Amino acid sequence: MGTGRRPLTARELQLADGMDDWRALGWGAVAWFEAPSLRSGAALVRAVVDVAGARLPDLDLRPGGVRVQLRRPRDGYGSEDLERARAVSAAAARLGLRADPAGVQDVQLTMDALDHAAVMPFWQAALGYVPVGEEDLVDPGRRLPSVWFQEQDEPRPLRNRLHLDVVVPQPVAAATLAEVRERGAGAVTEHGYYATVADAEGNEVDLLPLVEGADRWEGPETGDWRLVFSAMASYVAPGAGPAAELAGAVAGLADDAGLPLGVDLRASPDGEVAVTVDTGKDRWEMDEGYRLLAAQVQGAARDLGLRPDVDRPRFVQVGIDAVDIPAVRRFWAAALGYVEDPRPHVTDLVDPRGLGIPFFLQPMEADDTARRAQRNRIHVDVFVPDDRARTRIEAALRAGGRVVRDADAPFGTTIADPEGNEVDIAVEVGREEG
Repeated sequence: MGTGRRPLTARELQLADGMDDWRALGWGAVAWFEAPSLRSGAALVRAVVDVAGARLPDLDLRPGGVRVQLRRPRDGYGSEDLERARAVSAAAARLGLRADPAGVQDVQLTMDALDHAAVMPFWQAALGYVPVGEEDLVDPGRRLPSVWFQEQDEPRPLRNRLHLDVVVPQPVAAATLAEVRERGAGAVTEHGYYATVADAEGNEVDLLPLVEGADRWEGPETGDWRLVFSAMASYVAPGAGPAAELAGAVAGLADDAGLPLGVDLRASPDGEVAVTVDTGKDRWEMDEGYRLLAAQVQGAARDLGLRPDVDRPRFVQVGIDAVDIPAVRRFWAAALGYVEDPRPHVTDLVDPRGLGIPFFLQPMEADDTARRAQRNRIHVDVFVPDDRARTRIEAALRAGGRVVRDADAPFGTTIADPEGNEVDIAVEVGREEG
């Protein structure tokens, strides 16, 4: 930072004056500001752009509010991070928007590996991620969960009960399938619409869609959009101002249509800002109005002269195999702070604020006792505010979980669901001091 001063720890940042709205999580300081409409949330996006200066925070506009994330600098938090956070809070207060610190969390994934250097290139290709250090892969678009690789104590040769789905535009899916074959895929099973691919140690991902044309609506009026379980369109703006203009236009169109949309703004080092517009999983299939809304959003982006990036849309979800799906589903809803999708015959769990990736459950045979007894090589990490960890842990235990490790508490408590699938309820604040 060039100040000669020791960087602030996460605890020091969070306890500083004027930081009541903010909580330090795994990758940065986060605040959630409630907003009664997309238009009112877009007004905060515009205000954040005006006060942020050269370093635009990551912004997620949703029908219920706006998440603002200040990514933690490599050399630690500094006084400039405090100033930006306070300026954002002041802008929200001027607009009459209240922060809800209990509404923030960061869901990540951890993979145990006997040789993580060997399997990381596979997952870098499968997810389209980039490495950070020797143990982490992160989404370059900063929208999807990071993956941390840690040493595995002993071989676990059977299939996991957790796997990932990665849904991307069809040409990207085809190229990804070819690349993971080159990067050490242990098995590839093609099913037409999708392919199940495993790394060298047996961790699986479903890649899709692999059928040409399955990723889009017909017609040029929606040509910027891709159907990747969610309907998504991504645009590249030359700066934060045009990006905020598009966010405002999308908010007005969606509010007028009575249809929820998500709008994410991500700045790059060269000053460009990627704007991703997202219906959320399956919504475009559930309401025919989304197709007209998509055409209107595309028209607004074109009127602003913004360039579409049709390869950028990317959707990830986590699947969990379970024998007693209702019981396991109740646990994961509590552990994640999610809600159950109300549709019959759908097992999805979704973030009520539309921020985190979906989880879903699928049946497994009760007599598959060996696989049920084996500890998974993949587990979930949920970073929560330090003042919410005990509440989240207790909710997970009431929902049928059991503590399997708490040696690192209060920074991490590992809880297993009724069938042994694990989640770490984690806290960032205090780790540096600890």
